[in-house]
Amino acid sequence: MPLMTRDDVRALLGRHQDALNRHDVTALAGMYADDAVLVSPMFQTVRGRRAIAESFVRLFEVFPDYTLTVKDALFLAEGDRAAQFSTVTGTHRVELYGLPPTGQTIEYHAARLYTVVDGLIAAEQRIYDFAGVLERLEKTRVDRELALASVVQQTLMARTSSSGSFFEIVGASLPCRAIGGDFLEYRGLSSGAFGLAIGDVSGKGPAAALVAAMLQGMFAMVDEIPAAPGAMVARLNRALCRRGIAPRYATFFYGILEPDGRFTYSSAGHPPPLVVRGDRVELLTTGGPILGVFESAAYPSDSLVLAPGDVIVYYSDGVTDAETFEGEDFGMARLVEAVRRQHGARPRACVDGLLATVRAFVGTASSVDDATIAVLRYD
Repeated sequence: MPLMTRDDVRALLGRHQDALNRHDVTALAGMYADDAVLVSPMFQTVRGRRAIAESFVRLFEVFPDYTLTVKDALFLAEGDRAAQFSTVTGTHRVELYGLPPTGQTIEYHAARLYTVVDGLIAAEQRIYDFAGVLERLEKTRVDRELALASVVQQTLMARTSSSGSFFEIVGASLPCRAIGGDFLEYRGLSSGAFGLAIGDVSGKGPAAALVAAMLQGMFAMVDEIPAAPGAMVARLNRALCRRGIAPRYATFFYGILEPDGRFTYSSAGHPPPLVVRGDRVELLTTGGPILGVFESAAYPSDSLVLAPGDVIVYYSDGVTDAETFEGEDFGMARLVEAVRRQHGARPRACVDGLLATVRAFVGTASSVDDATIAVLRYD
């Protein structure tokens, strides 16, 4: 058979492009030699007409709207070889290399090198940045998960203030770039008392936020049964252990403020809240281990009596662990000093002042954990 002219090769590849955009696998397969070889970043090396046809089937499954646009001005041909430069678009609809479908439309540039023998494609090599394609798809997946987790986290922190005849509370958080597992929960109890819980699930990302949502839901259920804070925390721990969330765990602190100023609490490994009485600052440390690890753990309660004007400062470890670029952390001593400087301030001003102090200390360094603070004042 005589050698194909440049126009012959262009016509063959034009038919190839047309069949490709119509997703006509039969027509495409008919343009390859029986022993053709196709090399591509997505399918590696594929040998034989039948295997090449199967690769097109898979390609169109992954990208059902796969479209190729050829740049005619960059078409090259010499003898039995040709080069074609194109732009590919497609929407990711099926699992690809372990990556679940994202619904993301991608676009990338590709070069295709062909060897034509007896009017059929004997060899094809596709050159494009497949790692970059996967990276963009993975980023889309992560961005969507983070958006979902962000919504969950906003729900966890939805109630940032509350007040009653004998108390006022305000909470706020400095979010980090990753989605964390901090949450606050306020509850008016049927006895007339007021309950406040703060928790922090280990880890970052959507999984931490979802476990935090689950923990918050469990807390809402177990708190319907009247009990001392220690007994309530023990119930919550047993429920969490039975859900098998390992290797994740959670820190938790729950306190109940009575109208007469009595405050009863229990902690599950959470950073100890600060009680501010005039110039004195005390730590609330009574409790047991973190939640979700030891099912039979005990969580004793303790209590103290607040005087009007006394304040309790709750916080997450994102406050004391906040770091500068040099790796120096904010620490407990700085937190105590910052709390003392806010003496006499109402809860809103106190929270704003404390978070501003943390923000000024960290500077432009990126936070690796949410910094959550809540201030409860007894009036």
